[in-house]
Amino acid sequence: MAAPPVAHHGSVLRALLLENVHPAAVEILRDAGIEVETRSGALDEAELIETLADFQILGIRSKTQVTRHVLESVPGLLAVGTFSIGTNQIDLDAAASRGVAVFNAPFSNTRSVVELAVAEIISLTRRLTVRDKALHDGVWDKTADGSHEVRGRTLGIIGYGNIGSQLSVLAENLGMKVVFYDSAEKLALGNARRVETLDELLQVADAVTIHVDGRAGNAGLFTGDMFARMKPGSIFLNLSRGFVVDLASLREHILSGHLAGAAVDVFPTEPKKRGDHFDSPLRGLDNVILTPHVGGSTLEAQESIGHFVAKKLRDYFLTASTTLSVNLPNLQLEHTGVGRIALLHRNVPGVLAAVNQVFADHGANIEAQMLATRGELGYVVTDISDVTQRGASAKLMAMDTTVRLRIRDAFDRPEFPPGPAAA
Repeated sequence: MAAPPVAHHGSVLRALLLENVHPAAVEILRDAGIEVETRSGALDEAELIETLADFQILGIRSKTQVTRHVLESVPGLLAVGTFSIGTNQIDLDAAASRGVAVFNAPFSNTRSVVELAVAEIISLTRRLTVRDKALHDGVWDKTADGSHEVRGRTLGIIGYGNIGSQLSVLAENLGMKVVFYDSAEKLALGNARRVETLDELLQVADAVTIHVDGRAGNAGLFTGDMFARMKPGSIFLNLSRGFVVDLASLREHILSGHLAGAAVDVFPTEPKKRGDHFDSPLRGLDNVILTPHVGGSTLEAQESIGHFVAKKLRDYFLTASTTLSVNLPNLQLEHTGVGRIALLHRNVPGVLAAVNQVFADHGANIEAQMLATRGELGYVVTDISDVTQRGASAKLMAMDTTVRLRIRDAFDRPEFPPGPAAA
């Protein structure tokens, strides 16, 4: 059931950006007239609830958890921007039911993650980590034992989305053969070959790399029996989600010699901020590369993500556009110079007719109207002159189907009626 209608009253929006979001995002939001406060680390649930009382926009990366309890406790929150690909740190259903728009950056750090994967595949196949450690320990270990070219070897990609498919292209350019597995139908790029089962991929791959999303069904995807079915002497990479892989099983197969090496960038539990203590069953193992969730952490990627997500947040408040929102119906809207009413509502029959009857009762002349639906939600945006002068907002807020009402007049002044009792 949808939450009661809630909204922020007033024209000054405030954004809280956590976890070292790129300064480009700050500049874009401030240029749009939004007040911005930044903090370097993540906040736990209690801290987040207390802090968000004075903000309508939240920007996070991967550490801050926006739970149902947070969303229920902060009725003034209007939008969340996750400056990353993943959104599993946010309860998307709870956000949608309360009319909180969520935006992410699905493409902006793809190249950075792919380049790290390529670097790790080469490093592990050449056993560069072992050679490097020996020299740092003062041992001259010049040998070809266990070292191979990647040319001619087979890369198995689990998850053929934006990252997996781009990795496929670069791997082929290095002379690798590529097979991939994905639960959805995906177009193979280049000479990559789709396999029908994970078993088929594990049997032929010299390197296995995971690039799946954060949906709950992927939890525990790769466990001990999967490692056992990999080719002896193969390598394993996980740059996707920490909860996908059983690290204890990976450790066992590294120690037994069944796997020649591994690279892991994401972990089931990660420290909140830079400098915190980190522990893992993979620490100290030969030919194992551990990185602190830096797959997308290049200056280029972070700047691109900052631009992308901040612009989506800006456009949502300036035009009511929800393009690429991950949890609300998507409407691509432009500025029109007239008043605009954006109504997020429960997707039940008769809502549009009831909305338009309210406008008719108040003598409003509709200049344009767009509607989109997504699951249990509908989103109707109506352009109308003198929108804040016609007195329809109280009736729209009082409708039992209303989730969130936003109003912008012809002078670009936003207003968020305080609730059903508004006059």
